[in-house]
Amino acid sequence: MIVVGLTGNHGMGKSTVARMFREFGAVTIDTDDIVRELLKDSAVIYEIKKAFGEDIVKGNEINKKLLAEIVFEHPHMRIFLENILHPRVFDKIDKELKKLPEDSIVIVEAPVIFERGYQNRFHRIITVFTDEDAAVSRLKEKGIQEEDARKRLKSQFPVEMKISKSDYAVDNSKDLESTRKQVEEIYTRL
Repeated sequence: MIVVGLTGNHGMGKSTVARMFREFGAVTIDTDDIVRELLKDSAVIYEIKKAFGEDIVKGNEINKKLLAEIVFEHPHMRIFLENILHPRVFDKIDKELKKLPEDSIVIVEAPVIFERGYQNRFHRIITVFTDEDAAVSRLKEKGIQEEDARKRLKSQFPVEMKISKSDYAVDNSKDLESTRKQVEEIYTRL
């Protein structure tokens, strides 16, 4: 089994690239999906409420918009949140990996591999990149204000640094066919 970390900064196309790997036959795991699931878990909600205060929970749900505002405005609070979520995320990934055939190629979509020192958890790392303006434009299409989009990008390591530390890089700044060709070539090598 080869477990590959797929990273890149916000809005650079990790999900698009992961979907392409899945089309070629890889198993994909999206850590954002795992986090969405965890944010509904009562133990996680309790810990987040303890760390962020009562206002972060409405009814029995996390106010994700407020949580995002806090963690992108205050980096130390993002670390608190990641410390609550990341051990649980990796626990779920490990459980998924145990269910898979030994010859699987697994792509784990995870934005903060380098920021948190998780690179040793993967056999290979791929960074997806595009220029910052394109990333901001994509984030705006998802309803994120430009100022917030730029804050999110600044909260992560520069993509150039991620590329330099990765085994492979996918330039997602051109058309989808160009991206698909790069993904196919990397999948073949894996």
